[in-house]
Amino acid sequence: MKTSETAILDQVTMEEPWGLVESFATFKREHPDDVNRGMDEVVERLSRHGVPATVHKPSLYLSLPGAARVEASGTTYRAKPPAYATDARGGVTAPLVYLGANAVDDIDDMFDVKIDGAADMAGLANGAIVISEGFASPVMVRQFEDLGAVGVIAINPGVDIHWGICTTIWGVPDLDDLPRKPGIPAVAVNKPDGEALIALAKNGGDATIFTEMEEGWFDSKLVEVVIPGTEEADKYVLLHGHLDSWDVGVGDNAVGDACMLEIARILWANRDKLRRSVRICWWPGHSTGRYAGSTWYADAFALDLEENCVAQVNCDSPGCRWATEFLNLSRMPETDDMISAVIQEVAGKAAEGERPHRAGDYSFNNIGISGYFMLSSTMPTVLREEKGYYTVGGCGANIAWHTENDTLEIADKDILERDIKVYLLAILRTVNAGILPFDWRITAREFQDTITQYQAAAGDRFDLSPSAEAAQHLLDALEAFYAAARAGKLAEDKANTVIQDLARILVPINFCREPRFRHDPAATIPPLPTIYTAAELDQHDDTLGFAQNQLVRGQNRLVAALRQATRHISLVAG
Repeated sequence: MKTSETAILDQVTMEEPWGLVESFATFKREHPDDVNRGMDEVVERLSRHGVPATVHKPSLYLSLPGAARVEASGTTYRAKPPAYATDARGGVTAPLVYLGANAVDDIDDMFDVKIDGAADMAGLANGAIVISEGFASPVMVRQFEDLGAVGVIAINPGVDIHWGICTTIWGVPDLDDLPRKPGIPAVAVNKPDGEALIALAKNGGDATIFTEMEEGWFDSKLVEVVIPGTEEADKYVLLHGHLDSWDVGVGDNAVGDACMLEIARILWANRDKLRRSVRICWWPGHSTGRYAGSTWYADAFALDLEENCVAQVNCDSPGCRWATEFLNLSRMPETDDMISAVIQEVAGKAAEGERPHRAGDYSFNNIGISGYFMLSSTMPTVLREEKGYYTVGGCGANIAWHTENDTLEIADKDILERDIKVYLLAILRTVNAGILPFDWRITAREFQDTITQYQAAAGDRFDLSPSAEAAQHLLDALEAFYAAARAGKLAEDKANTVIQDLARILVPINFCREPRFRHDPAATIPPLPTIYTAAELDQHDDTLGFAQNQLVRGQNRLVAALRQATRHISLVAG
């Protein structure tokens, strides 16, 4: 670590960030009025240190869950409705049908719980209230609604009930999104109550779902800090995280808000030492609007982001209890070497990176911006197993996530201090690097591996060799590009233009199905999604010709993008 970096990291103190954590632990931040109160406190704390802030005031379309319950066979069961479930204050009564779900064993399964052989169960689900294992996720609710269900009961895996959101729409809907808005009530219950309801369903019983929902447009505050760089002030890293929460939400995400507050304080005090700029944003509408705040920002500032943002960094759930490791760490592959080195230097830990999920305010994929981090440090797998914890989507793997139990005890001051330094050093490395520290060769090799896997699955039913050839040509061009950059034969500004522009081409082709500047649904997107059908041809015995036709079009799109990236390297750096 450079002396200058050490000097900046040594300025991290816990007085201001821990003060914010303790304050946020005292009030809920679900309703926009309470979120706005939290935004005001962030601005007040920034002002104490002379850090100027802009307060944007978008109008966001949000869904605010209220009370809920399930009544069946004379018993009332406690329940929570997910955001975007429909209001059913008068109750919806129907036969109760149990359809068992796939096991939840990682974070992707949480959001994409599906039913094996669901198409054969449409007759069972039609006109029924379907009960199934899992969180009340977008894919679960959408799947059962498509099968004709009039309500959904999700059985959470423990004794607690978790809040969530059940729309697949990313951010505030536009006209094209509205048809995907959920049209049925949904609730979550805990495991013991779910098991009782399953028994009732197997005996042919009925159930009634009651939900109270408030849905509409809400005036929301969104705080932004701009810390100018000294050499390339137009170029910037965007650090961001959500301020709204379920209940007091200490581990998700008061700790992240505090992390960003301290980084804002330190970088403002050291702005004369920054080559590029840093923008820091606190989002509203994460929990009740499926990332409505970050999506608003991505839309409102899309062209500036497209022109100038060199990386986006998400800050969610750092500094939680027992979170000593950096496992399943979201990062785009081109950022892997840089963040692995940062974590090793700050924490003395190896980083285990993984593909970012379609979650966590990654609202900038469609623009084409490299990104790293989402969920932060986490507890060791062995410790989770010892405690009998199931998979959750934050809080350092503490199952207090999205419950009333996410209180001050979930935060750990020492771990938070370490994680602040991890974020801070990663940002310093990005803004101060002569040549941006992103290696697209790693991404190109990952493309090759993906194409090889898909080809093996497709066999002789489809030929992906054009994709493989285009990926190899891109890798060859990248090898020459990075060799020239290392040898000093390439001006830094040209090298950085290539690195940033490659993100605009390669991030969308790897993380998006929709065209640029539109937002894909909140459902898992596989690598190189335009050719993913090749991995699923076994499911298309009766529709093979149509699937092959889809692959022709998808491969055309992929190959064109890879060729464009290869040409761009030659045009700019040749």
